[in-house]
Amino acid sequence: MKNLLKYMKQYRVQAVLGPFFKLTEALFELFVPLVVADIIDQGIGNGDKSFIISRGILMAVLGIVGFICALTAQYFAANASVGFAANLRLALFKKINGLNYTDLDTVGTSTLITRMTGDVNTVQTGVNLALRLLLRSPFIVFGAMIMAFTVDTESALIFLASIPILAVIVVAVMAITVPLYKRIQQKLDRVTLNTRESLKGVRVIRAYRQEQDSVEGFEQNNNELTTMQKFVGRISALMNPLTYVVVNTAVILIIWVGGKRVYAGDLTQGQIVALYNYMSQILIELVKLANMIMTVNKALASGSRISNVLSMENHVDTPTDKALLPESGHAVEFRNVGFTYLKAGEASLIDISFTANKGERIGIIGATGSGKSTLVNLIPHLYGATSGLVAVFGRDVKDYPDDELRSKIGIVLQKSVLFKGTVRENLLLGGKTATDEELWAALRSAQADEIVEKKGGLEAEIEQNGRNLSGGQRQRLCIARALVGNPEILILDDSASALDFKTEADLRKAMAELPQKPTVITVSQRVSSVMNADRIIVLDDGEAVGYGRHDELLESCEVYADICRSQLEKEEL
Repeated sequence: MKNLLKYMKQYRVQAVLGPFFKLTEALFELFVPLVVADIIDQGIGNGDKSFIISRGILMAVLGIVGFICALTAQYFAANASVGFAANLRLALFKKINGLNYTDLDTVGTSTLITRMTGDVNTVQTGVNLALRLLLRSPFIVFGAMIMAFTVDTESALIFLASIPILAVIVVAVMAITVPLYKRIQQKLDRVTLNTRESLKGVRVIRAYRQEQDSVEGFEQNNNELTTMQKFVGRISALMNPLTYVVVNTAVILIIWVGGKRVYAGDLTQGQIVALYNYMSQILIELVKLANMIMTVNKALASGSRISNVLSMENHVDTPTDKALLPESGHAVEFRNVGFTYLKAGEASLIDISFTANKGERIGIIGATGSGKSTLVNLIPHLYGATSGLVAVFGRDVKDYPDDELRSKIGIVLQKSVLFKGTVRENLLLGGKTATDEELWAALRSAQADEIVEKKGGLEAEIEQNGRNLSGGQRQRLCIARALVGNPEILILDDSASALDFKTEADLRKAMAELPQKPTVITVSQRVSSVMNADRIIVLDDGEAVGYGRHDELLESCEVYADICRSQLEKEEL
């Protein structure tokens, strides 16, 4: 939690002024019982109305000044806590955007969403309460005890005995609940994950009539969370009754001891009322303190989870073997590349070697799970190779700044992702400075110009996840977005799977006629998508089992021949 305090630096003044005004309010509050004692002993006892009125005005002044101080403290505390949460949320977002694919896969999307929302809100509430009560409540508790000694030492010893007992209760409850709050947050992650998966896969769930199973799965996770929350709630709930028992016992003793001393003439009635008021102040503040501690405990647990994300170090690539340093200027070069996902049992790629020259068309084909997408994800360094060398234009991708490397590469991923906004806004992700003419040229090459014209042009709205477009339309817009930046290397990862054969053929023709002649790497399970490539890489269970032209592979690679026989007519072979 300490490393989060740097996000409070901007609000240091507010973080000081908030507690200061709260302590000022508390100081005025401590004088109120003494004023009441004076009213009882001197005003009422002597029948002095003017004295009663003057002390009444003094109490009103103390109340008004205390109210102003409390309001001011709340303003500064709210300002500091909200600003702190905003800085923390921004830092989290930047950190998450900076994590590589390996780290994102390890942490999980649902967990990161919980950190960004629930955990930050919990920390914000904890900081707000801490600024207002962390100093005020102990100040009132010990201040009331000291003021009690100024009234009557013998009666004040009861205060001195009750404070340690109350402290033990608070510390014991806190020691039990702090680790349990962390477990609650973990179970909340599971509920969030369950909710996210159910909403994202709602069509599949309904198609397979699994609504009831989905509800039951959610109910189980939700019940586990609820049970844990109830258990912690019961322990937390013990604090108030236990503190009430101790404080009310102390009140009884004060009245009993004080009554004897009043009868003996050692105390006045006003002093007994003052002692009772001080004990009431202690009771009220301890209740506030107990609630604050519960909230701060939750905030500490959430802060620890946030801190874990912020302190994550990106997965570091293994150093490149000096013997593998590139000697040529191929557009893309793989030398003995292997890749294993973190915590995976087996390698996804094994000893892959090939080159792609500038302007060449490379096809990658293989069965599902053969490592096609993994291979192309290594080129823009979305993942780092665990062995061997991946080079772009004669330079190891690990030596490139990510921005520089990816500015050379246009990539269309398997899943077509569009963002809520206009067509223009989505296309400009590929190149911020592109003109309208360049945007339309990219749309024409991607066979998407007619789609955009029918939708209303570049200012046409795209809904969240592009749900107002078909799968094929989304794919074509994603291809256009990749083309906007005039990439030197264009990666199409199964990006035509939703297109009909004619549109795909037109797209391949347009790719071949691009004026900038990029190196095009096409991943597909369709033979027709790669058969006209300059060279084809055939993957099988992470290994390259074939490398050459279509006609060469038909003769030399049985895996490729089997794929062709399953998709093409005899006369096409």
